Amino acid sequence: MTNKIALITGGSRGLGKNTALAMAKQGIDVVLTYQSKQAAAQAVVDEIAALGRKAVALQLDVAQVKTFSAFSAQLKQALQTQWQATQFDYLVNNAGTGIHAPFAETTEQMFDDMVNIHLKSTFFLTQTLLPVLRDGGRIVNISSGLARFSLPGYSAYAAMKGGIEVLTRYMAKELGARQIAVNTVAPGAIETDFGQGLVRDNKEVNAYIASQTALGRVGVADDIGPMIASLLSENNRWVNAQRIEASGGMLI
Repeated sequence: MTNKIALITGGSRGLGKNTALAMAKQGIDVVLTYQSKQAAAQAVVDEIAALGRKAVALQLDVAQVKTFSAFSAQLKQALQTQWQATQFDYLVNNAGTGIHAPFAETTEQMFDDMVNIHLKSTFFLTQTLLPVLRDGGRIVNISSGLARFSLPGYSAYAAMKGGIEVLTRYMAKELGARQIAVNTVAPGAIETDFGQGLVRDNKEVNAYIASQTALGRVGVADDIGPMIASLLSENNRWVNAQRIEASGGMLI
């Protein structure tokens, strides 16, 4: 039986890195993308190799749709070279950045950046990679708890995540004929370097979130990566078109 292969965008840091390592621990090989941090991406590849799995890091700026065709060709080459494979099994659309700006002060450029990085990339990268994704494969799109609850300053970011949640259902509907299941994972606030490390480094913000979370603390990356790996396993093959929030019960 051939090894399963996952492609995780934004896999050099944060939740993407954690997911890549969690997948490797489940016996899955990994292709991860990075935007600019090649050394960090290579360090993740080395960590995965130390776990006994195979990994490759490829450069990709998800905001640049025009590069997706070339990236797909690069991916096919990597699959052939490293795995003697023509397709991969799991796609995790994780790459992204956040902005924190009041609605009244969000510029058109900020908004367009969020569209390109989050919504447009998930739509068109998945579309581009459909021929390389195996029938019976699985897709996870990353949303945010902010698509359910509203905290001031995240209107543009959260609007994109709301779009991704609707897009997920349409993907599930239209890719069902190929037996491809598509789900959304919506993390709550997590202690990573995301958004300049606001949740991790600002004690007041951290304490507020903990106080608003049923389990009484802020999430960490290890709360998310293994959950995504679990969702992609055969045990969850009948879960489809769902939004699954992993927030410890934040603002319920």
